[in-house]
Amino acid sequence: MNWSRFEREIPQWYPDAKLGIMISWGAFSVPAYGEPIGELGTVPDWKEWMKHNPYAEWYFNTIRIEGSPAQQHHKKVYGDAPYDDLLDMWHGEKFDANIWAELVAYSGAQYVVPLSKHHDGITLWDAPGTGTRNTVHRGPKRDIIGEIATAVRKVGVRFAVYYSGGLDWSVRTEIPVIDGSHEGNNENDVLPRPSDAAYSIYAYKHVIDLIDRYKPDLLWNDINWPDFSKQEGKYSLPALFDYYYKAVPHGVVNDRWGADVHSDFKTSEYQHMADNESAKFWENCRGVGLSFGHNELETQEHSFTPVSAIRYFVDVVSRGGNLLLNIGPKANGEIPEIQVNALRGIGDWMKINSEAIYGTSRFERVKGSDEPWSRWTRKGNKAFLFIESQTISTVSLPIDFKFTSHRVLGLNNLAIEVSPTNIHIKEPTRSTGPIVIEFTLA
Repeated sequence: MNWSRFEREIPQWYPDAKLGIMISWGAFSVPAYGEPIGELGTVPDWKEWMKHNPYAEWYFNTIRIEGSPAQQHHKKVYGDAPYDDLLDMWHGEKFDANIWAELVAYSGAQYVVPLSKHHDGITLWDAPGTGTRNTVHRGPKRDIIGEIATAVRKVGVRFAVYYSGGLDWSVRTEIPVIDGSHEGNNENDVLPRPSDAAYSIYAYKHVIDLIDRYKPDLLWNDINWPDFSKQEGKYSLPALFDYYYKAVPHGVVNDRWGADVHSDFKTSEYQHMADNESAKFWENCRGVGLSFGHNELETQEHSFTPVSAIRYFVDVVSRGGNLLLNIGPKANGEIPEIQVNALRGIGDWMKINSEAIYGTSRFERVKGSDEPWSRWTRKGNKAFLFIESQTISTVSLPIDFKFTSHRVLGLNNLAIEVSPTNIHIKEPTRSTGPIVIEFTLA
């Protein structure tokens, strides 16, 4: 299959956006269980990772791994109840898409990516072929995707959808549990997954329905796409791309459709697949904590503070990427306070410094440092230096480019002196996150 016919200039809204918010909500939010053992990419033993999976949204898989703490937890709390009983326990009684949308908008995020179907196969809209196994007929009994789409667009944020095309544990019971024992089963291309014609058509119809109903600005697929569809023809992935780009000309797609398949941008996840961050357009996705779905075992120790969230975000942007930061609402629809604080902290900082973020690119002429912590971006004839200034007053940094003026964004009363080798901050600020110094290039 030659995917080159889909090559085009990426719609500029996406690389300019810099920040998106993923929302992981599902039946897995009821047990809200995952062992916070570390970030993806830091635990090299995949059997260890899978048995003690910190991703609460993988609960359906983890409880099927013999001897896993999740399996023991499930038996203790739910007895022999099948996973689908969790769908009926998930009521979302405090879910208000407008509250979610207001928080997303406050953070400064430009797009939102809610899960429309995760690996458990439960859809958050009345998807074709799902019968009553969706949130319209069971659980919350609402079109969650439709409500989010309406709410975020009302506040000026672009709407996207996540869809698990590669994994669906509900459609093929004979596919083995993912326990890390399959050769290379840490890679999307070789995970045990459904790839037959029936599932290919099932998934195809789901995504077409999402396009028809909600016109998403971005299709965020996960864990590959059924192999049967990777050829020209009816119900094929090329036909899906054709349909999407015609319906949403400004739309973009990610890279998780399979090796060598067309994509508009590459993705990394926590510290996994970091090689993709050398691409022209890329996005790092991760949770505020160590899980995407809500995890009751996570504390502030495992999660971003406002300051660490801002620093992580700035680092990604300074290296030319977007950050897709995930929040995992509780089963009742409330967003955990730790996550709210992180997003509001980013938003407070962005209200002052967003011009150094949106629409910027790497500043190739200088490099950031970790001691002192500093990062750079560029936009037109402006260069922006992000620097922590809470505890230091004189920063040794080479300024080996010519500039005609400089100013501190949002802090007109902050006196600084700039020389070719040092930046002297006369009174260190106690602001949350780094201050930003704008240089007008000569």
